[in-house]
Amino acid sequence: MDALHLILYILHMIAMLAIVVGPAVAGRGHLIQVWGARIQLLLGLGLTGLAGAGDDPVNHAKIGTKLVIMIAVLACAEIGNAKAKRGEAAAPKLAWAAAGLAVVNAAIAFLW
Repeated sequence: MDALHLILYILHMIAMLAIVVGPAVAGRGHLIQVWGARIQLLLGLGLTGLAGAGDDPVNHAKIGTKLVIMIAVLACAEIGNAKAKRGEAAAPKLAWAAAGLAVVNAAIAFLW
């Protein structure tokens, strides 16, 4: 169980890297950011399931807060990518908003 947790955690952090670095590389919303957000959401749910299956208690308020923020990250990434494909000017702002929210989510994970 510990090995599975470690593998999911490492992949979760790589997906966060895709979310945060995506707008820096492309300068706008990009497909790598969208897939990073999708994968991070799924891996986060998997990590939560593993935590719930273990003996330690799960902080449901923390998980709920992180889930709401992650849905906002995914929405910003999806909308920013769609606007970037159409060439609209709001795409970089949404991409950076997704990156910032992902960093806030990581801060909640480590500080709460």
